[in-house]
Amino acid sequence: MHLEQLEKINSTEWVTDSNGNFAISIRLKGERLFHEVSPFQTVEVFDTYNRGRMLTIDRMVMCTEADEAAYHEMIAHVPMLTNPSVKDVLVIGAGDGGTIRELVRHDGIERITMVEIDEAVVRASKEFLPTISSALEHPKLNLLIDDGIKFVQNADNNCYDLIIIDSSDPVGPSEGLFTKSFYQDVYRCLRPGGVVTVQSESPIFHQKAFVDLNQCLKQVFGVECVHCYLVFIPMYPTGMWSLTYCSKGGAHPIDNLDNEKATQFVKQHNLRYYNADIHKAAFALPGFIQEMIS
Repeated sequence: MHLEQLEKINSTEWVTDSNGNFAISIRLKGERLFHEVSPFQTVEVFDTYNRGRMLTIDRMVMCTEADEAAYHEMIAHVPMLTNPSVKDVLVIGAGDGGTIRELVRHDGIERITMVEIDEAVVRASKEFLPTISSALEHPKLNLLIDDGIKFVQNADNNCYDLIIIDSSDPVGPSEGLFTKSFYQDVYRCLRPGGVVTVQSESPIFHQKAFVDLNQCLKQVFGVECVHCYLVFIPMYPTGMWSLTYCSKGGAHPIDNLDNEKATQFVKQHNLRYYNADIHKAAFALPGFIQEMIS
């Protein structure tokens, strides 16, 4: 394990997230705040010129302080405001803590189990991204440093109301989170009527992974129970990213939304991205994406 902190960054240095054909680059400033080569990946935290602090894994952008709310609010509040009776939640990944921060806004949740494979991600986020990781010590949270794939393999049947797969891209330790066998285990440990939300990649930047995962989810949950939705995150390559809502015979993500409750929730918590109109509009897919996954 290699740990290196507070390395001076040249004012012209950039982090570039690329798929080999096109990329996004973010200009860095000051010092590299955290650098560690864990047994799984390289974890780094940088300061940037106008997006605040940024977490990267293997130089792929995971989140920035300026833009993270879009992703974390949409992966958590879309299922929760459609399924308000959720009590037991399983979160796979989510080492930066943003998804947990959003979940604990829902008083009805009784227990959250979070399984993150890399302790370095959690430690870096706690120290250098406090506004994102603020709920990682919450009393409702049971944080486990473990392999999420093995965890769901060993989980009991029908034991969670909501499962959130908050993974990085399908490389390294996250690769197994994009397989049919993994989602068959997820389906098995989800209660009837339960819901899964999944980080499902960019329809443009990771087109093959996006299409393959969508087809995999339809095979496991059934075509009528899988609903792709979009979120726009400037610091992710192409800006357009997808999440996917899957139910085990449960609530429809639009038909079951309580508009008034969602509006009150947004005002109560001063959310930055999510609102009732965005919730519904996110499921309206451009024609080219509909063709990709039909």
